[in-house]
Amino acid sequence: MRGNPYFAVIMRAYISISYQRRRSLNTAITAIMTVLEEHRIEPFVFVDHYKFEESQEEEMMHTALAELDQCDLLIAETSHKGIGIGIEAGYAKAKNKPVIYLRHKEAEHSTTLSGVSDHRIIYKSSDDLQKQLQDIVKEYFLGEEMIANSAGQA
Repeated sequence: MRGNPYFAVIMRAYISISYQRRRSLNTAITAIMTVLEEHRIEPFVFVDHYKFEESQEEEMMHTALAELDQCDLLIAETSHKGIGIGIEAGYAKAKNKPVIYLRHKEAEHSTTLSGVSDHRIIYKSSDDLQKQLQDIVKEYFLGEEMIANSAGQA
């Protein structure tokens, strides 16, 4: 998206997911990316961009947090729990970035991650996820960005 001059990105979203369960989350990730791209928010899935060896844990976390610094919000897909998701969400919260907690309705609830999140989505299907995320993005993120953009144009 960033390379397309006709598609100005207004925000960037860090999507935090379980590395080991990435494939099982394809449908959910596609739904998330569709909503974000419709609203000119660049999706960034760390596990899709980087691969590290077990011995590279410091480099991995340094890189993850540096990428998160470049994002405006964090979406934590917690249908499959992962310590890294919690660390990334805590870091985002400490940096005053909005955190969106999502999980499938059949997945175990994470009280700690939900507790630090600004928005929560418990979804039944990818269509349900898409609709709920669409509502949050429109209400909480696009309104602020559009106001900021129109103020800059005045």
